Amino acid sequence: MFSSSSSVDGDEALRRSRILSSKLYLDVPQFKAPVIYSKSYNIAFLGIEKLHPFDSSKWGNICRLLIASGILDKSCIVEPQEASKDDLLVVHSESYLNSLKNSSKVAMMIEVPPVALFPNCLLQHKVLFPFRKQVGGTILAAKLAKERGWAINIGGGFHHCSAEKGGGFCVYADISLCIRFAFVQLNISRVMIIDLDAHQGNGHEMDLANDDRVYILDMYNLGIYPFDYEARRYINQIVEVESGTRTEDYLQKLDRALEIAGHMFDPELVVYNAGTDILDGDPLGRLKISPEGIALRDEKVFQFACEKKVPIVMLTSGGYMKSSARVIADSIVNLSNRCLIDTRQSSKFK
Repeated sequence: MFSSSSSVDGDEALRRSRILSSKLYLDVPQFKAPVIYSKSYNIAFLGIEKLHPFDSSKWGNICRLLIASGILDKSCIVEPQEASKDDLLVVHSESYLNSLKNSSKVAMMIEVPPVALFPNCLLQHKVLFPFRKQVGGTILAAKLAKERGWAINIGGGFHHCSAEKGGGFCVYADISLCIRFAFVQLNISRVMIIDLDAHQGNGHEMDLANDDRVYILDMYNLGIYPFDYEARRYINQIVEVESGTRTEDYLQKLDRALEIAGHMFDPELVVYNAGTDILDGDPLGRLKISPEGIALRDEKVFQFACEKKVPIVMLTSGGYMKSSARVIADSIVNLSNRCLIDTRQSSKFK
């Protein structure tokens, strides 16, 4: 009879083996920018995707706008691999992945009830495959950030999904996976998550509960989904904002939060969940942050990482307005203009 400690050791060894045998950590040529995107990210499924407020063509629109701005050449974008079943099993259980073969379960997670009526093979191709590509992008972003100083996945940030539970348009736990891979592959032992999506990041909070290698700063609207009080116990630094919070107040709170986080924890990697559902007018975020305020927010987080000389991964996460793509693209252009990133050269820290 095996002891529980032997079982845990065996699980950890299997997880490590899966990470080391993964094909997601691509060798990326130096001429490519650490900007990750695939046209497969975008979800187009007989118009059904329009039944959810999330703009499922947002990711492609961001890239189109960045290319049009002149700061990014199409040939320099990094195409990620799809996360395989073995990759996903690093965090998720077999039973959870099997549950995604039930169209009704997927419909609940992505909050589009009519999807329950479709054959699961269609959902695998039209919905879950795009998500798995984005997961691959998030995991790869940590490797690129370690090599280049920063990386942006034009997608990902599925912070409501944990190992055993999806929801809120989040099916795979890409943030938890990214960090687990980084621990094993990148010789990283301290990660800070800065989650500035309007919603609480309950998924990664549950997955990384009581892991002292991870420090979570979560700034969210306390009056909206997911109301996960159990997960809140695992946040190192909670910054709650109320519906209607405006740009000046928000940025002042962020300045103070980053100052405290910098004193409390010395990270070797920052994972920045940069949801734009804080934008004024967003129907789900219910905050009143201007587009310029979002650019300043992102600038402050990148400046924080730059001053500490710590690599940073940015994920685009939530944002439920058609204008979100423009806001994100403009913010990335601002990061370039401020010399916090350089999409034309591969130098490590700016």
